[in-house]
Amino acid sequence: MPPTSLPISTLIRQRRSVFPKFYKSEAPIDRAVIEQLLENANWAPTHRLTQPWRFQVFHSPESRAALGDYLSGYYHYNTAPEAYSEEKMVKAGETPRRAGAVIAIVLHRDPEARVPEFEEIAAVAMAVQNMWLTCTELGLGCYWSTPKAALEASEFLQLEPNEFCLGLFYLGWHEMPEVAGKREDVAEKVLWR
Repeated sequence: MPPTSLPISTLIRQRRSVFPKFYKSEAPIDRAVIEQLLENANWAPTHRLTQPWRFQVFHSPESRAALGDYLSGYYHYNTAPEAYSEEKMVKAGETPRRAGAVIAIVLHRDPEARVPEFEEIAAVAMAVQNMWLTCTELGLGCYWSTPKAALEASEFLQLEPNEFCLGLFYLGWHEMPEVAGKREDVAEKVLWR
């Protein structure tokens, strides 16, 4: 999908999860594009300006391979034998390699705990939404994944005690066909008073 300049309401409604199976693995993502995503993420709302988002970018083939090795290893060593699938283990390792980049989404909790934790999680989610909308505008596919391996990646990511991973944001130029959005009528979700 080519870059576009759409009204914000149209952009929001065209946002989609684009899964790594649709990524063109031979199409690298320029560092400047990732920096644009991160800059837009940095402008998310944040109570008391705690700016609790932190990001680790796996951009080089070597770093994406290391992430893949971590994910497949985590699956291998933490999956019960009765639930184990060799196919899932291989897929866990291949998915980061297929992406043009992967961004670890990290919550950096305010050391003074000036705001409730849920507000900081919400701020990080809004930062991710800013990245997602930017990807939509650029025609870049993306997907926020929350496997247990990512949520428990503090040691792998070398996080501080007040930090934890909220998932992985996969990026890739893609060939996914356009898919119609699915939402129930908002009127069914609103009570006017």
